[in-house]
Amino acid sequence: MSDTINIKEQVSELLKKESEAIINIPLSDSFEKAVELIHKKVHLEGGKVIASGMGKAGQIAENIATTLSSTGTPAVFLHPSEAQHGDLGVIRQNDLLLVLSNSGKTREILELVELTHNLYNNIPLIVITGNPEGELPKIAEVSIFTGNPAEVCALGLTPTTSTTAMTVIGDILVVLEMKKIGFSHADYAKRHHGGYLGHKSRIAANQK
Repeated sequence: MSDTINIKEQVSELLKKESEAIINIPLSDSFEKAVELIHKKVHLEGGKVIASGMGKAGQIAENIATTLSSTGTPAVFLHPSEAQHGDLGVIRQNDLLLVLSNSGKTREILELVELTHNLYNNIPLIVITGNPEGELPKIAEVSIFTGNPAEVCALGLTPTTSTTAMTVIGDILVVLEMKKIGFSHADYAKRHHGGYLGHKSRIAANQK
């Protein structure tokens, strides 16, 4: 019984720390700037979002890309290492880079940015980071700060709370972009035909 109570207390404390990390994400005009830049490059100039990150941050970047695509903003995930072996070719001149790096100085991401700018030197960069003083924010058009929350990992090392903050920031950008373009149930249904969500979106669209 005492072990059960102890686990419940630990879960409660972990939830509290994760929630505090979200609440403490700094509010700034970077969110508006990012949404406007994505809208300009994708919806006005016909480009797409190239999302990237290394390790756990890369998994969050891939999730952001797929969510953007399903909600009307074309996006793809580009692995920074695979980019050096030919995948860089997915990038077109009207695209933009959205990269995630908690340290703000991930070597593979810095190399990706350099390679991208060697291909098309006018591609803008949006960075989601826990370190606003890192190398990436210094070269980015827009930098969104996570607040650099302490990791809830028992060792304080594994990306946990930091990736929670990145995920929430990605969700915010998705929702704001949906509102910016007036994305509707009908639009969603065209992109998500299968499964429960596709069925639900078609019903909602038909009720309009």
